[in-house]
Amino acid sequence: MSSPEAAARAVDVWKVYGSGETEVAALRGVTLTIERGRFTAIMGPSGSGKSTLMHCLAGLDAIDKGEVHVGDAALAGMSDKQLTALRRDRVGFIFQQFNLLPTLTAEENILLPLNIAGRSPDRDWLDRIIDTVGLRPRLGHRPTELSGGQQQRVACARALVPRPQVIFADEPTGNLDSQSGAGVLALLQQSVREFGQTIVMVTHDARAASYADRVVFLADGRIVGDLTDPDEGVVLDTIRKLDADSAAVEAA
Repeated sequence: MSSPEAAARAVDVWKVYGSGETEVAALRGVTLTIERGRFTAIMGPSGSGKSTLMHCLAGLDAIDKGEVHVGDAALAGMSDKQLTALRRDRVGFIFQQFNLLPTLTAEENILLPLNIAGRSPDRDWLDRIIDTVGLRPRLGHRPTELSGGQQQRVACARALVPRPQVIFADEPTGNLDSQSGAGVLALLQQSVREFGQTIVMVTHDARAASYADRVVFLADGRIVGDLTDPDEGVVLDTIRKLDADSAAVEAA
């Protein structure tokens, strides 16, 4: 059964790449509930499975065993058409590379998901989001005429305007300077606290993770830590402990 408090949920999820001697288990029995209206960060070293977990939760990647739910929808057995509709109607995405169309203006990029879905924007909600991201004077500009921070704010607005059940952000500040990154993280945090949005963010940055309500740590495809209301120092201490534990296991 799917929990009414869960925006997304993984139950005993396994994801394996390759076969035989080249087989690699990216996820090993991961069970995780993403609560509605909260900002969850997923951290872990390279190869820990954090991006794979996000892709599986978002319906971008099929799992080999277990269950994945987005809201009340179970992804198992869905056709490609059904998965496409789910990602279009229930899920938002923010990527490290912004993924804006260069020939469209900022406003056209923001409205693109609604146009693809054949939906008209809620003008009051659209105006609220545009004012929140602070881009009203730049709506007529194309991506090349915007700074990196402004482009990522366009991407955030694009994800927020359709009011998805959950937004997945993959290293959203990875290509930004510290000031622009902090502005984007504050915006994501605000969207959770003021708009009730649900956000799942993959990051390697302890400072970025400190903006979240919860931080989940992965290593070798398993959940190995879970913090609530973290600050940057606690996140860093947890990472150091996990690194030390991993080094001890390898040395044994």
